[in-house]
Amino acid sequence: MLHIKLVYLEDELGNSWRNDFSECENLSIIKGDITKIKSDAVVSPANSFGFMDGGLDWHLSERFGWHLQDELQVKIAQLDEKELLIGKSITLETGDSEVPFLISAPTMRVPMSFNIATSVNAFLAMKAILIACINNPKIETVTIPGLCTGCGRMPFHIASNQMFLAYDEIINRNYKEYETFGDTQKYQYRLNEKGLIWDY
Repeated sequence: MLHIKLVYLEDELGNSWRNDFSECENLSIIKGDITKIKSDAVVSPANSFGFMDGGLDWHLSERFGWHLQDELQVKIAQLDEKELLIGKSITLETGDSEVPFLISAPTMRVPMSFNIATSVNAFLAMKAILIACINNPKIETVTIPGLCTGCGRMPFHIASNQMFLAYDEIINRNYKEYETFGDTQKYQYRLNEKGLIWDY
């Protein structure tokens, strides 16, 4: 079974994860530097155009080499959309024996703080990450940072909740059934209490 390592620096995020993932056995919550933790894959909470020169991505580029940014952008250019949509991912080989793979999973289209905190991007990115791991038999462990909590400024408890609900769907296969459109609205609110259904 896939083992997930959630890695944090801020105690508030770690505490939120411990609360939300309290009953998850195949998961570790670790305070530390994500670039120094050994695993089969590490997550880059990237943008849709593959720029890895800011935030955590900068540290990952320094750790594994700037050639990964070039390789990622080449792969993105081959996509029909010419951008990596939020909710999708690309897996790259790093050439590093301690962390052989990097999973690029956008949490925003371009680096910005506007509207990310009220989005469901952490949920969508987490689903993409877990699907990528499940579909790659060489990935048995993965390290994941707090999605949308850096540049995106999503409140820690909301990001944690979204990441857990994605885990619950992909790992536990606990998919939601929506009988009415109202059901989808209610679940949207559960994903992000700060997101507005109507803005007029």
